[in-house]
Amino acid sequence: MLRRQFEYFCNALVFYSRLPGPARLTYNDTLLARGSRYFPLIGMLLAALGAAVIYVLAQFLPQSVAVLLGMALLLLSTGAFHEDGLADACDGFGGGYSPEKILLIMKDSRIGTYGAAALCMILLARWQTLSLLPLTAMIGVMICAAGLSRAAAISISLFLPYQRLDLDSKAKPIARNLRRKDVLLAWGFALLPLLWMPGLFALLALLCCIAIAILAGRYYLRHLGGYTGDCLGAAQQVCELAVLLCGLALLEAAPAIC
Repeated sequence: MLRRQFEYFCNALVFYSRLPGPARLTYNDTLLARGSRYFPLIGMLLAALGAAVIYVLAQFLPQSVAVLLGMALLLLSTGAFHEDGLADACDGFGGGYSPEKILLIMKDSRIGTYGAAALCMILLARWQTLSLLPLTAMIGVMICAAGLSRAAAISISLFLPYQRLDLDSKAKPIARNLRRKDVLLAWGFALLPLLWMPGLFALLALLCCIAIAILAGRYYLRHLGGYTGDCLGAAQQVCELAVLLCGLALLEAAPAIC
């Protein structure tokens, strides 16, 4: 049982990040779909690593510089997996006027104006928000943002049809094999860090992620008839930033509560 769970975890780790898994384990589509339950956990572990690096560097450098270096480490560890999805989705929905055209643009490896603008804005907003958060609060907020945003993103795939079934689609194995149980377990991991956070922040962050997932899902269904992996990446990025902003807003408005 434990070995099988470890296989699930390693399949997800290799897919959702650039970190290697043990060579002796089995890697296949079914294990990857089961491993999606660990998607938020992997995100939280990477966020904890990035936050720890920022915290240490901030002892010797200005916090804004430490945050920039920490963000660079996180981008390297994930291969900018979700940021790439955000850029592709913005290019597709921004330049496409039919589901077929949207899919065609999203499949193009080149980045367009919409994608470049969205990527610059999301990275700048994340850098600025993390630079303004107190270091002690930043760690918990980053971990919560990583977990909740990934749980919200993967929830979309449970309710919408997958719209890209070509052979080279990265998300196809997950779309075909994902189960409700896997999504519920993903939410279980994502909710754990909230137990150690102020109640007001936990409630607001959770509601924001649920609302964004619902609104994104409705938008995808209306304009595309479903979702793609890029759509999930876009939703994850927006949810992550929303949670970071929740932490900053509450600290600014009611520091005593947070």
